Amino acid sequence: MLLARRAFLARVLGTVTLSALPVAGTLRAAHAAATGDDVPQGLALVMFQQAGCPWCARWNDEVAPGYPKSTEGQLAPLVRRDIHAEVPAGMALTAPPQFTPTFVLMRDGKELGRIQGYPGADFFWAMLDKLLTGAGVDPNAAPKT
Repeated sequence: MLLARRAFLARVLGTVTLSALPVAGTLRAAHAAATGDDVPQGLALVMFQQAGCPWCARWNDEVAPGYPKSTEGQLAPLVRRDIHAEVPAGMALTAPPQFTPTFVLMRDGKELGRIQGYPGADFFWAMLDKLLTGAGVDPNAAPKT
């Protein structure tokens, strides 16, 4: 219910994003990492976004609430970065992101692949699973805790 209210406010106000509001658990930690010069360690999905991006808002509505609980979200936690912010020196991208949202799968700061734009929830999950498989990770396997 709380996430639904945040999503509603984001749509109504336009400039408020989910990452600007208090969020529990993994998203809060990921947001803290994204606002500093930290480079995500291990496997991570970095979402490059910007305020007022309608496709980012749509992803926030359709995917973000369930992402941390999904197998993919546990394998590759989400880290949000503003597309206009300077990329940390230790983050090796094949090219600067040009569109929002851009999702970059990284391992220890090195890009493994990316999804440019948001094609809708069904296509997003399929494309993410393909990226994970290409990185040698089985998205159908339960993560080890």
